Amino acid sequence: MVPPKPTLEMLRALTDENVLRALMAEARLTRAEIAARTGISKPTISDSVRRLSAAGLLVDTGERTTGRGRVGSYYALAPDLGAALVVALTQHRVTAETVDALGRVRDREELELGPGAGAEAAADALTGVADRLAARTPGGLRLAVVSAADPVARTTGRLVRLPDAPFLIGDLDPRAALGAHVSGPVQVDNDVNWAARAEHADGRAHGTDDFVYVHLGEGLGGAVVCDGEVRRGHHGFTGEIAHVWTVGPDDTAMPLTEVFAVLGLREPGSTAVDVGALRARLEPGDGDVVREGGGKGGSDGGCQRRGDGRGRARADETRTALARAIGPVLEAAVAFADPRLIVLGGTWGPALAETVARRLAQSPRPVPVIAASVADPELTGARTQAIEELRRLLVDSTHPTDRTGHPPADPPHARPRPSSHAPAGADPRPNTHAPVGADLTPATHHRTQDIP
Repeated sequence: MVPPKPTLEMLRALTDENVLRALMAEARLTRAEIAARTGISKPTISDSVRRLSAAGLLVDTGERTTGRGRVGSYYALAPDLGAALVVALTQHRVTAETVDALGRVRDREELELGPGAGAEAAADALTGVADRLAARTPGGLRLAVVSAADPVARTTGRLVRLPDAPFLIGDLDPRAALGAHVSGPVQVDNDVNWAARAEHADGRAHGTDDFVYVHLGEGLGGAVVCDGEVRRGHHGFTGEIAHVWTVGPDDTAMPLTEVFAVLGLREPGSTAVDVGALRARLEPGDGDVVREGGGKGGSDGGCQRRGDGRGRARADETRTALARAIGPVLEAAVAFADPRLIVLGGTWGPALAETVARRLAQSPRPVPVIAASVADPELTGARTQAIEELRRLLVDSTHPTDRTGHPPADPPHARPRPSSHAPAGADPRPNTHAPVGADLTPATHHRTQDIP
């Protein structure tokens, strides 16, 4: 069967896509420069630039080339195309950014949450930062990508309580909280999955398509990456390891989360790990962390360290106990996921990587264990996704039909359940548009703040 010939409309849409993606890679270009970068003829590029300018997607910057030859006009993406909202939500704070199609951070807000703030306070904070950022964004917020420090239901995007696992934020629906401020889809996934994506893109798992990422912080979690994709499972709970049974400090079987209770490394009145106390105990010679008033704990404020000569021995004992507890969990991951690599991240995971690596090297199926390297991996992973989705949204706006000649698919909120590895609310279509040289550095702008 002879395939149908592409229509003129399809060819124009493909040219428009090439022009847009060239201008997503570089802030301004002349028509001649676009033609050189895309390999498309100058007359065809000129027609595309006229169409895109008439549609409000491109603007003449008013700048002109200098030197010999014909004067060229510089074109850029229109400044009012809107932005994507990126949110990192934890029990302590809401961090929100807006990013444009060039990959630049245009604006940022960070709002602290009080101790034990809960879901209602988190929802109010989320709504508040979105409202303020939307008001300052020309073109509004076109979509949102949310990282949450709790399990996330794959079909609904809601945060979910699991048995024997820390529930850090609470019963929150980020899509509902952001719905009035974002005109397009809201994608939600847990922070560990976003961290794994960031480590795969730019960290020590770069080039490794099969690995397990383990987050060790106040909460405990994991992500399984197979064939370069995060696998979320039927409910979206793949990698929720807190309730996995393992070996406790006294050689009895217990859930991983209970190990920290036995070691006295839980936050008071919570199943969350007391990171301050754990870090102090892992530092040789520093002894206990003592809260003012005499109680042990891990908050950063109001604490003093007391070295009593037993610090080094206790640090070794704690490392050994943690490695013995974490080892069987990783061995189970190896058995089911067959990873090439295991990456330890989180606030204290990297500090334990060498000890855990020695422990796992003695197992029947040894796998290398390394420390994560990406800073703010949850926000970094969500930001990268937001940039890609914003670019795709702008490109798709130029396609009257898709490449099969059929009308475009329904918007993400109206589509069937996404594939098992897609974030909740994600476009389930394959990303056939390769990202064009994303510049993830903050833009020079009066509201832009530096991202570490």
